[in-house]
Amino acid sequence: MEDKVRSRQAQFVLREWTLGQVLDHTVARFPDREALIYADRNYRLTWREFGAAVDRLARGLMALGVQKGEKVAIWATNVPDWVVLQFATARIGAVLLTVNTNYREHELRYLLSQSECENLFLIDSLRDHDFLATVYKIVPELRVHGRGLLRNPELPHLKRVCFLGAQKHLGMYSMPEILALSVMVDDAAYAARQAMLDPHDEINMQYTSGTTGFPRGVMLTHVNVGLNGYWIGRHQHFDENDRVCLPVPLFHCFGCVLGVSACVNHGAAMVILETFNPLHVLKAIHQERCTAVYGVPTMFLAELEHKHFARYDMSSLRTGIMAGSVCPEPLMRRVVEDMNMREITICYGLTEASPVMTQSDVNDPLSLRCETVGCAMPGIEVRVADPETCEELPRGQVGEILCRGYNVMKGYYKMPEDTTRAISPDGWLHSGDLGIMDEHGYLRITGRIKDMIIRGGENVYPRELEEFLMQMPEVLDVQVVAVPSRKYGEEVGAFIIPREGAALNVEAVRAFCKGRIAWFKIPRYVAVVQAFPLTASGKIQKYKLREMAAGLWPEAMR
Repeated sequence: MEDKVRSRQAQFVLREWTLGQVLDHTVARFPDREALIYADRNYRLTWREFGAAVDRLARGLMALGVQKGEKVAIWATNVPDWVVLQFATARIGAVLLTVNTNYREHELRYLLSQSECENLFLIDSLRDHDFLATVYKIVPELRVHGRGLLRNPELPHLKRVCFLGAQKHLGMYSMPEILALSVMVDDAAYAARQAMLDPHDEINMQYTSGTTGFPRGVMLTHVNVGLNGYWIGRHQHFDENDRVCLPVPLFHCFGCVLGVSACVNHGAAMVILETFNPLHVLKAIHQERCTAVYGVPTMFLAELEHKHFARYDMSSLRTGIMAGSVCPEPLMRRVVEDMNMREITICYGLTEASPVMTQSDVNDPLSLRCETVGCAMPGIEVRVADPETCEELPRGQVGEILCRGYNVMKGYYKMPEDTTRAISPDGWLHSGDLGIMDEHGYLRITGRIKDMIIRGGENVYPRELEEFLMQMPEVLDVQVVAVPSRKYGEEVGAFIIPREGAALNVEAVRAFCKGRIAWFKIPRYVAVVQAFPLTASGKIQKYKLREMAAGLWPEAMR
């Protein structure tokens, strides 16, 4: 077998385009082909119509006063305006700040403050969470200050709050009002703004905790997002005839890079679902004759095991991506056989890598697509190395997975020390994951250096959750670890040392968390202990707690 890495690198050409230029290229090639589809409401835009919608919203943002480099946060499900806003902000050099829809007051307040965010777009609610009520609690001045005159002492940078809809809310701009303002920006001013842009400007910021601690804003550039999307689509053989079903959240790289950027680069139609529902995914694939679908393993499992699965025609499918957590081989084989996804691919990476550093190819044997995460993407070096020295280890040895190339983030926002720890002086990005590379360049993940928990594709950072749980009056100390789970890959487990006389159980801990932090962070399992296992120097041995967790809660694997 040839060295796949050498073959891929020979293909690479560094295309230094802004996202606006990527979109222009696609609009020029495929103006009348469908670009954006919401099958549940028959919402359809061609590439020409999508480009016009982006331009109109971009001019509206400029008329509001949004400057190059300002952050524009979006706290919303996959509504149609989401993708339009992604490209409208890039058009004018603003930074799209994606907000997890599972966030609650605690997380949103931190994100808006740490990012020094100037603009916030939001929807009204999701399930039992009232987004509007949360924002009014964080920024009560919205009820009394005029629009554009917002002043909040805790969030001094926040200037504007906008509602992603036609309804009017105190202190907020509505979408029709913003779009109506677009006529105030003439062609010359719009062109001048775009002429100011550099392909290596940051235009996307996503919050992740990296290896430890509170979330950090990962700054990604036009080239990061645009070029990574190009190669992700290229390795699925996307073209203008593809129709890609995207039920994954756009606030993650999985949605906005692997999904949107890959489609826009190749002219493939985006068939987007506002939220994940397995039946709606099956209907969209059937109705729109989708050729690809994305998801984490639990999504594919829910689709395959839906009682009405057999009613829907999956014969149009050929490819897609399964990513976000470990992809079990039996599930992969069911996806290939029962969903006709014979060319399904696997991606691996992290937000700091834009995010994909390795991907399997549609022509790889299924065994390689089940057992490995593919090999290095074009333009990206990937090595298994000594985590301290970054020196490459011989093939077949376990070490930390590192990458270097156009895809590495610009850094963490306002956190230079964390950035220095994450990226070596010669440009190697630490993943925190352990792996083995074979003689042909295929990478296999074997473990994790960092403590991060991946629950069904969502990242949970123990330190952040531990500091939150320490606010509970009954808690003296707490350690959060992963519990192996058959359904989700990992679940959240908490080992708690209670204060003297305090009564604690899993119900009390979950009740304390409910409504205050994202639901997927709430511990599924809780153990009350008198002490933690320690090293001779007094450090907590988390690996022993993980071993204890696997023994205490074996039902998670059933």
